[in-house]
Amino acid sequence: MKKLMLGNEAVARGAYEAGVTVATAYPGTPSTEITENIAKYDEIYSEWSPNEKVALEVAIGASIAGARAICSMKHVGLNVAADPLFTVSYTGVNGGLVIVVADDPGMHSSQNEQDSRHYARAAKVPMLEPADSQECKDFVKEAYKISETFDTPVIIRLTTRIAHSRSLVEVSEKENYALKDYKKDFNKYVMMPAMARKRHVIVEKRIDDLKDFADKTNLNRIEWGSKEIGIITSGIAYQYSKEALGENASYLKLGMVYPLPVELIKKFASEVKTLYVIEELEPFIEDLAKKEGIKVIGKELFPLVGELSANLIREKILGINENSTNEINMPIPTRPPVLCPGCPHRGVFYVLKKLKLTVTGDIGCYTLGALPPLESMDTCVCMGASIGMAHGFEKARAREFGKKTVAVIGDSTFIHSGITGLIDIVYNKGNSTVIILDNSITGMTGHQHNPCSGFTIKNEPTKQVDLEKLAYAIGIERVKIVDTYNLKELESVIREEIAAEEPSLIIAQRPCALLKNVKFKGPLRINREKCKLCKICMRIACPAIVDNGSYIEVNEALCVGCDLCTKVCNFNAFERVGDNND
Repeated sequence: MKKLMLGNEAVARGAYEAGVTVATAYPGTPSTEITENIAKYDEIYSEWSPNEKVALEVAIGASIAGARAICSMKHVGLNVAADPLFTVSYTGVNGGLVIVVADDPGMHSSQNEQDSRHYARAAKVPMLEPADSQECKDFVKEAYKISETFDTPVIIRLTTRIAHSRSLVEVSEKENYALKDYKKDFNKYVMMPAMARKRHVIVEKRIDDLKDFADKTNLNRIEWGSKEIGIITSGIAYQYSKEALGENASYLKLGMVYPLPVELIKKFASEVKTLYVIEELEPFIEDLAKKEGIKVIGKELFPLVGELSANLIREKILGINENSTNEINMPIPTRPPVLCPGCPHRGVFYVLKKLKLTVTGDIGCYTLGALPPLESMDTCVCMGASIGMAHGFEKARAREFGKKTVAVIGDSTFIHSGITGLIDIVYNKGNSTVIILDNSITGMTGHQHNPCSGFTIKNEPTKQVDLEKLAYAIGIERVKIVDTYNLKELESVIREEIAAEEPSLIIAQRPCALLKNVKFKGPLRINREKCKLCKICMRIACPAIVDNGSYIEVNEALCVGCDLCTKVCNFNAFERVGDNND
């Protein structure tokens, strides 16, 4: 039976068919749907972990216990999980261990571009890269065979276009995988220096064995066409290349991108006239080919930045520019990214800008608070960085910034990697004020539960982290909870806390406006007789409020009726649609 599946969904199906017992992840686009789909299989224990490091550690524990385990994350999440990754390469596995990482060329939803193939090489762990949904499923199953045959974790690299594209997948029955026996073995699993030195020797031998495997496996294949042009490629770049060049080229399609099949590459290179390497993002394959003395054309022709495309490849190799888009000779209205109508974060950023504070920001949908007209976020680096950076601002330039600097972080992000930053402030006698934007959900990646929401990935009730008690436990003595829609109280609390000569925490609470259980009173409209065109309502950046030049109006199709605009309007010009004065 065949089904149309997202690449991520196919990875989940592969995990199910392979008999996986434990699946862990922290949500992050473009990898989120992998574990969301795995959670639909009751036979598999799945969880949203506090962060990627914990997720991988749980998966490693399950693997050593004898189960097949899968851990999924986006590329920047692999940075967080790098510590256990490098050492589990030494320990090896018991049950198969697969780590799925989704890179994001073009940065559709990420703060940087990163080529995770470098992690495979640095950690000396094999990596596979599927080129469609069928391969996503098949490669997961193959990865478990490799993992258990070579006693190694295996990384599967996706990119956004593979993770979020659909193609047909032939599904199979679930494998009857029996848990392997667990045997205590401190020489294998306890990486003290004496043991680790011995394991490193084993890792190097394993890589040599995997290089031989790479030359023989069907994961890497040659597709002969015209030998005038040879293409070495993998993943989505293979699809682009086939679309651009068709039978005008021959292809060495690599399904195993580390270690690379050196002898197969040499064989292919010897039989084509002109050889190209087409890959996103870094010259990973190209560098190895050149190291082996193979003449290839790569990044001198193709960009290091962003995504490739069939048109780009066709133009660069054949000199044919077939731009299929039509030019529009008229001004196109801009649609900048904005916080949703009713977003509970909007009022916080309005007040922060009003108070002219320096704001160290973090990763989440609230990062949009950096954009005009809110413009109230100064920095955004990585998950949890806001708190440490606020502390750094204070310690570097206390007189200038001091209590004029606040950190802003979401509840899920705070759990992910903000707690240690807050402990650092307390321990090292900082005075920073931290604002946790507690919207009861992990919003940016599509409403996943987290330890602050009180539910598991399977919507089962669970213990809920009490942020107020946690703050007191680590030494924060000033903790305030405030409703983000109450602008007067919010402003008063922020003023009070930034004036205090000690660290403080503000928990700004209001559920995400898109949650199903959040109810509003209905849309608003503007009474033009009362409106003085002061346009202060435009400062809250609500997409439902439109400036038409000579008048302001509310798009009732977008307005949810959160009433935030009524809190900033000095002339009571906003009124509920359907009120008696209709």
